Parts: sequence; C-alpha cells; structure tokens
Amino acid sequence: MEIQDEEKEQVPSTGESRTGHIDDLLKEKLERAYHKQTSKVRLHDIVKIACEHSPIDLAYAASRLPPNVRPILFENLPNMEAKVKFLLNTDSDTRVNVFRQLEDGELQKIFERMPTDEAVWLVEDLPERRFRRIMELIDSKKAVRIRELKKHDRRSAGRLMTSEFFAFTMDMTLGEAAAYIRDNPRIDFMKGIFILNHAGELQGYVPARNMMINPPQTPLRQVMRPILHKVTADATREEVIDIVERYKVSCLPVVDIDNYLIGVISQEDVVEAMEDLADQTIARLAGTNEKFTSHDPILRRFLTRAPWLLVTLAAGLLSVGVMSAFTRQEGGAMTFALFFVPLITGMSGNIGLQCSTVLVRIMAMGGLTVGNRRETIVKELLSGLFTGAIFGVGSGLIVYLLDLLSGGTLGIASPMAVSAIVGLGLIGGCLAGTLLGVFSPLFFSRIGVDPAISAGPIVTAFNDFLSMTIYFLVAWGVSSIFF
Repeated sequence: MEIQDEEKEQVPSTGESRTGHIDDLLKEKLERAYHKQTSKVRLHDIVKIACEHSPIDLAYAASRLPPNVRPILFENLPNMEAKVKFLLNTDSDTRVNVFRQLEDGELQKIFERMPTDEAVWLVEDLPERRFRRIMELIDSKKAVRIRELKKHDRRSAGRLMTSEFFAFTMDMTLGEAAAYIRDNPRIDFMKGIFILNHAGELQGYVPARNMMINPPQTPLRQVMRPILHKVTADATREEVIDIVERYKVSCLPVVDIDNYLIGVISQEDVVEAMEDLADQTIARLAGTNEKFTSHDPILRRFLTRAPWLLVTLAAGLLSVGVMSAFTRQEGGAMTFALFFVPLITGMSGNIGLQCSTVLVRIMAMGGLTVGNRRETIVKELLSGLFTGAIFGVGSGLIVYLLDLLSGGTLGIASPMAVSAIVGLGLIGGCLAGTLLGVFSPLFFSRIGVDPAISAGPIVTAFNDFLSMTIYFLVAWGVSSIFF
C-alpha cells in the first residue's frame, strides 16, 4: 500500500511519535484528494484511502478535513465494523457532521453494532428529539440500557460502567457457564465473571484463568474469590481511578444500595477516564477549555481562552491602579522600588504556582485526607515562607553590595532603604503567593470546582496584584522611616 511505502521511506524525527507521523502522512494524502481552491473531492481517491487505512487512524485525521468532506470519508469506509470504529474514535464535531448526513435507519444499524457503554457517549452528539427516535428503532432492551446509563453524571462510575457482563449463580458449574459464554460472544469475557446468590446479590468473582484450568463439572462456588473492592453508580471517576490504580484490579463491579450488580468498569474504561481527567486538568492549568484541540480555528481558540484572560486583564488593571497610587509618593526610595516590581511578581508567582501544583497533585492522587490535611498545609506554608525569606534576604544583600561595589554610581539615594524594601517586599510577596497557592485549591475544592483552576491564570493574576500591593506597602513604610 502507498501509505505503508511512505512510512518505510520516512522515519519519524526525534520527538515525533509514530502515530503522529501516520497522521501527517494521512493529512497529505487527504489534502491531495480534496482541492481547497476548487472545493472538489476526488471520490476515487477518498475510496482508496478509506479502504487502505485503519478506521482509527482515519478517525483522527478526519478532524483536519473540512466539515463537508468528513461524511464523504465516513460513507466510503469498507464495512459497518470500520464505521463503528471510526465514530468511536473521532471527535465530537466530526460525529455531528456525520450524523446530519445519515438517515435514522443507518444510525439504528450503527448503534445496534456498538457496545452499550460506548453508544451512550455517542448519543450525546444527537439532538434530543432524534435521540428519542433512534431509541424507538433499536432493540428495546438495548435502548433501556442506554437510557439507564445516560441518566448518570458524565463524571460518575455509572457512566463509566458497562451493563453487559457475565453473572451466574453459585450453584452453576464451570461447564454450564462456559456454554453460556460461547453463546454470547459479543460480551467481553475478560471483563470478569461474577457470582450471585439466589437473591441476586453479588458474592464473588471467578478469574478467567480458573475457568480454563478447572474441570467443567466444578461448581462456581468452589473457585470463586471474594469481592474486595466495589463502588456505587454515583461514585466519582476520581474515586474509581484511585481504587483501580491502588489495588490493581482488572475490573471493578458497580452495585446499588442493596448490593445488586448493575455494571462493571474495565481497565480500558479507567484508562479513558484518566486521559479525560488529565486533559481537563492540563487545560484548566493553562486556563482554557479541555475540549480544545490544535486543529480548531483561530476564532474558536480565542473564544475558549478569552473568558479566563478577561479576569487576568481586570486584575492587571487593578495592579496598574495600585502602582499609580503609590508612585504619587515622590522622593525617597519609591522611585527605585519600581525597578524591582518584575522581580517581586515573578518570584511570588512561581512560589505560589509551585505550592498550588504540589497540592493539586496530592489532591488528585487522593493523598490529602482528614488526618494529614493540617500537616500538609503547614509544611507547604513553611516551605514557601522559608524560600521567600532566603531569597528576600539574599536579594536585599545583593542590592546593597552592588551599590557599595559601584561606589554609589547607581544613584540610589539610600542603599540601606532600597535593600530593606526589596528584601522585606520579596518576603511579603512570597508569603502572599504561598497563601494563595495553598488555600486556593482547598477553596475551589470546597465549593465543588476543579482545584486545578487554582494554578491557572486567574489565581496567578490575583497573586500579582496581592504581592505587588504588599510590596508597595512595604516600600511606602520603609521610605517613610528613612526619609
């Protein structure tokens, strides 16, 4: 195949992943098949590309195509299985474009081929009225399962779980269970085999290995193992990730308040949840939308960033007002104090960001508990204060020594006063940054907002305002003492 020949000839450069290299090659081929100047599509080229390449790779490449070309690529995929993989792996915008071009009957076939836990994510890209129409067309049992999963919050265990799993009573044998599994090949065997009592309550599970190494006539009760970890449907995805990561469970059962098994969360589901959580956290650290991608147009990039930056702009204007108010104090050391504003804001901002990032990471990993909360906060506060004191004293001494070594040519009216302003101002600014860096994640967490926002541009801007205010108050106070 042509793409494979190109892959052999072109080796990915250092720092470029193999998948990224494939995306670039596919982009070139798709651009050749679509002429932007004439807006014409070479249909035979699109068909060839769709047949030659993995639908997963095409799903990622589709986001780089014009909206009107994406449905054409989808329609020319070789079979229904490839179309399902394409829709599961592409982005929301592409799915919306494809769904608009499909009839209800085609969507029915697609959703009937999908696992229920995957289909529930795709139906969110459908208008509510069309969703109800599709649910009336597909198998009634599957429609009920999709509706039940859709009721759960997007960030809960109920949304991560699948309602398709194997569960047997304790008195069944391995042979009987194996026969049932063979008759239902579409259900993932590796997600676990769960054991229930006659009342339907969860009692244990049987590893896949035990199904193969024991005689068929062995009762399930003899080879089952106890369930040590389980969650309810309203558990958060962070709680699910914490349990799976700590105890290395291969699948996590989801039960209701009566201990009835209602779903199973596999490791694949947890990995996807971790990726979504990481994307969201990184985006909020940067002060933008977690759904933002590198292929979005400039206007959309602006709209996703502007709301956060407006707050930063407002805080910056407040900082200008503070600076303007203090610069009216003529004479003394105030003139020289202005030169050190970038030093104060930069140091306090970095210290605050370090404290906030460390605390956010501890909270994300589930390391902040009621028992160690106070100790963790105190240690971070002392670390920030100690760092500020060391750098504050050091900066003050450096300013004083520079004027001393230059023989007064720097023109500083009172080297001792300026040194005291820089040193004490830096200590105060670092203390302000530490307080914001430590307590802002706790505050946002308390009000139900992602604490990662505390490390973004909003708190950074307020930190600049607060540290600069403290610095000028120190400068005004020291200047009034010396002059």
